[in-house]
Amino acid sequence: MPSIYLVRHGITPANKENRFAGRTGEELDFEGIEQVRQVGARLRDKKIGAVYCGPAKRTLQSAEIIGSRLNIPVTVLPELDEIYIPHWDSLTKDEIRQQYGAQYSTWLSAPQNFKLPGCETLAQVQMRAVEAVNHLFAASRQQDVLIVSHLIVLRCLVLYFKGFALNDFRSIKIDNGYILQVSEGDMGGMSVRCL
Repeated sequence: MPSIYLVRHGITPANKENRFAGRTGEELDFEGIEQVRQVGARLRDKKIGAVYCGPAKRTLQSAEIIGSRLNIPVTVLPELDEIYIPHWDSLTKDEIRQQYGAQYSTWLSAPQNFKLPGCETLAQVQMRAVEAVNHLFAASRQQDVLIVSHLIVLRCLVLYFKGFALNDFRSIKIDNGYILQVSEGDMGGMSVRCL
């Protein structure tokens, strides 16, 4: 069975400023571009046959840089987009705390219970991302696949493949430019390991 490689997009100014980039047009900075160039170099010897990413500019930039290193075109999948919490977009974490204290408190302490009208929940993010990734697994025809996405999306995928509940969301650490490999485990089920 093929592997799926999960990569978090390269670092952006919002990451450095502790901002919630959300679905803004946030781009990679110089360090982020260099990070994903290194990811491409590290993945050169893998049998990756397809590269997918969400539509946000920072994931598309990251995927295109990696894809160019691997000589593979990039396909955009909306299911891999960042969580939708539009009123938080571009705000710093301190600004969110000041303006939306009760919401943010729930997001930090019990993100699996975070639910607001017009916004996505973690369960909804996980459902759309898992459905897309399982479809890619089924269609990959023995070629490995690379997915470039966001911290929240990747955490939801890792929790699913490890068989953990969404209340373990904060236990998953994935830095910018981080590479994870999802493959069939020795004893059945799925294995998730860091590269």
